[in-house]
Amino acid sequence: MNLLKSCVLGLAVITTAGLSVQCKGEKKENQEQNVTQKDSVTIEKSEYGTTAKGEKIDSYKLKNQKGMEVDIMTYGGIITSLKVPNKAGVSEEVVIGFNNFEQYTKDNPYFGALIGRYGNRIAKGKFTLDGKEYKLATNNGKNALHGGPEGFHRRIWTVEEAKGGDAATLKLKYISKDMEEGYPGNLTVFVTYTLNKDNSLDVLYEATTDKKTVVNLTQHSYFNLSGDFTKTILNDEITIDADKLVPVDADLIPTGKLDDVTNTPFDFRKPKAIGKDIEVTNDQLKKGLGYDHCWVLNNQDKGFRFAASAYDPTSGRLLEVYTDQPGIQLYTGNFLDGTLPTRDGKTYAHRTGLCLETQHYPDSPNQKDFPTTVLNPGENYKTKTSFKFSVK
Repeated sequence: MNLLKSCVLGLAVITTAGLSVQCKGEKKENQEQNVTQKDSVTIEKSEYGTTAKGEKIDSYKLKNQKGMEVDIMTYGGIITSLKVPNKAGVSEEVVIGFNNFEQYTKDNPYFGALIGRYGNRIAKGKFTLDGKEYKLATNNGKNALHGGPEGFHRRIWTVEEAKGGDAATLKLKYISKDMEEGYPGNLTVFVTYTLNKDNSLDVLYEATTDKKTVVNLTQHSYFNLSGDFTKTILNDEITIDADKLVPVDADLIPTGKLDDVTNTPFDFRKPKAIGKDIEVTNDQLKKGLGYDHCWVLNNQDKGFRFAASAYDPTSGRLLEVYTDQPGIQLYTGNFLDGTLPTRDGKTYAHRTGLCLETQHYPDSPNQKDFPTTVLNPGENYKTKTSFKFSVK
């Protein structure tokens, strides 16, 4: 009997110990789950608006645990909001946008939009492929700009995938029909936005065609890293890893040459405030009414790499841009004129936003010495850009 009691008692001790170990294991597992949950990146869907044709527009909020969140709608693949922390840890809006859908359907300078089929300008709205001339819709004087008046920025994209986890991913799809805005080929396009835990936003562009065509996709967000849209971006310190510039004529069409930036206002190889040289006497600045040019990025043979950065000394926000593209367009909001409304009822004044558009050079289809933008059937267009935010 005593032996039986001893065995029962021993079994109870072992069971209790096992339960204790199990509880500790569950506690540890729960702690790990909590850490995973804390570090996770989420995505939420909501209705954003309705087009004049009755088409529903959805919005997706990508959000991480470090204070960064990005709102993207299916109309134009537009980034309507992007919030990141300043050096005090306060998350604020850093991109230009509107507070209602209707405003995005009116004329505006491509705030936050996906641009295609061809980012930037094509001279006289035409180009030739295999001896055949294609005439494009013109919307910038006699030139075609950013894919035409009804480019990708005014199309409704479908959502192929939306998921959270370690990275929140939104994959958008659009099929551009043959001869849409004058471009040949049925072009199937995917753009994947990915918000990561480190406050970086990746943009992956992919496309295929059934007929030889040209493609040059980009993202057209206007940044104001101060978080205060009554302030200009002139104090922002810009760095661009480029030894050369694509100079333009009076219509902002490339001359075909590539100019050295040394001893010019276009030398941003070391950090320099935008306002330092923007008003100096310079033919290229006069033509662009400021900076509205494409830089020839260095190390093009190395693929995905650092391209440029913008730093706001007051907020401490730093934006770094990485890409595999050959060029980047710095645009300093020279045509913002105080007519478009801010989210709080004011207006966006001159130079209250800047763009860093990764891309091929303007008018490449008409410039034989520029890197090609031709896409053939059976080929895959694939390019990636990352916008990484931090503070210093």
